[in-house]
Amino acid sequence: MRAPDFWSGGGGVLPLLLSPIAALYARSTARRMARPGWKASVPVLCCGNATAGGAGKTTVALDLGKRLADRNIAAHFLLRGYGGRVKGPLVVGPGHDSRDVGDEALLLAAAGPTVVSADRAAGARLAIEQGAQAIVMDDGLQNPTLEKDLSLLVIDGSSGFGNGRVIPSGPLREPVAAAAARSHAAILVGEDECGALAMLPPTLPVLRARLTQGPEAATLSGRPVYAFCGIANPRKFFATLQEAGAVLAGRQSYADHYPYDSGDMREILAEAEALRATPVTTPKDFVRIPPAFRSRVTTVSVRLEWEAPAQVEALLDTLVARVAEPA
Repeated sequence: MRAPDFWSGGGGVLPLLLSPIAALYARSTARRMARPGWKASVPVLCCGNATAGGAGKTTVALDLGKRLADRNIAAHFLLRGYGGRVKGPLVVGPGHDSRDVGDEALLLAAAGPTVVSADRAAGARLAIEQGAQAIVMDDGLQNPTLEKDLSLLVIDGSSGFGNGRVIPSGPLREPVAAAAARSHAAILVGEDECGALAMLPPTLPVLRARLTQGPEAATLSGRPVYAFCGIANPRKFFATLQEAGAVLAGRQSYADHYPYDSGDMREILAEAEALRATPVTTPKDFVRIPPAFRSRVTTVSVRLEWEAPAQVEALLDTLVARVAEPA
């Protein structure tokens, strides 16, 4: 599904008409979050957000997982596996594809041990059995089944909190104040284009970061490309390519987590050929492309660049201390 246009801002009568349902949704989330979660024997770090759709959580999780690995801590990733048919708990392996475990799980599994589980507590138990010394959750801020030691509220600076309303009146999974109250810090990815920081409590620490292109982007400088993606914020991907110097001869956006089939790919490749352009997409999209077409598509990845890396390491120090604690 695509997010309705009114979620991104503006007035109109529809958000008001939907507000009674939104109030019920918010109350339901609050009741669910009041339940106690299972306390793992290893520290749990959650990279979550307040809105439906992407905010850069997977990119943040990958960065923090690498930082823990650099400290010689066996960090395992844990996520629901959105878009996949497997409920878990399951350790993601070479035989799985995006139809099984979702696209984010495949990206995380390429970087480190990854468990998919609709029941996060069951997934954490499996990760610990597999040798996890710390768990990095990709999403799950609104999931109460597993207690978190460090919760980070990830915010996409280009979209912020949308119109500031709760589903279905807006994109929020819960009121911003509720999400912030359970978070130890916020992470703003990109510039605050929508005034999101003004909605946070002044006592909540804010870490700033931006996305930078992967090294493969340099090869596209000056070349015509046909860009396509099915992610929450396609505008950000297109802008990334232009920043790298690529010439956008054409572009096509699909719904978030869109499952490409052979017909889609034939159309995309034909359009790119007609424009004499290189077909380019994101790593998340690439794993959803039928394998027979992947050799004809170029991917451009992004990395996280922190404004103050020392702040990030200071947050992780608290988790490292727990790893060192005796059982």
